[in-house]
Amino acid sequence: MSGIVGADDGVSAADTDRQASASRIVVSAFGAVVAFAGLEHGVGELLQGPVTPTSWAIESWPNAAAFEILAGEPAMTIVPNLLVAGVLTIVVSLLFGAWAVSFVHRSGGGLVLIGLSVALLLVGGGFSPPIIGVVLGVAATRIGAPSTRQPGPILSAFAPLWPWALGIGIAAYLGLFPGLVLLSGVTRVADAAVYGLAGTALLAMLLALVAARGADRRRSS
Repeated sequence: MSGIVGADDGVSAADTDRQASASRIVVSAFGAVVAFAGLEHGVGELLQGPVTPTSWAIESWPNAAAFEILAGEPAMTIVPNLLVAGVLTIVVSLLFGAWAVSFVHRSGGGLVLIGLSVALLLVGGGFSPPIIGVVLGVAATRIGAPSTRQPGPILSAFAPLWPWALGIGIAAYLGLFPGLVLLSGVTRVADAAVYGLAGTALLAMLLALVAARGADRRRSS
């Protein structure tokens, strides 16, 4: 009996450790942002009604002046009805967010996130959110991966920066949407602001993932 209890405790402890890892926190946070972005695409498509798109390439918000700064939010869909595409995009986005926040640290969690990212791309979730989702899914496959080595000096130097990179990345993504969309409604926004925020968000996310992995390796080795 004591052996069984000990085994259960070990599994529970390992699962708790994965759940509290820096990598899991970063993946979950950016995963929530991806889900939010997917929802925004889905709402735009749903509001266009039961329209048949002329090609696989669409715009989620083609007639919304506020979204001109984001080029109408380009996307693709294999669904021949924008109303249905919008509903499916919202559903997949919600599933993606729920998985990223609550289950991505489990065994195979990263692969599920990659699968949901592909589904998000195909139904109408835009281009950037699914691509980011795949990156997060790949990173999630390393959550809880054991390491017997300390990270190198460069990775060790970056490891403490993961919370800062996470905060900057989330702020930059929210600056793109809803930030620039709301701002463009009251003043002219330069295209440079879009590229600057997008670049900052991407670089900060990649730095956060790398630094978080370094922090986890330092903790487990």
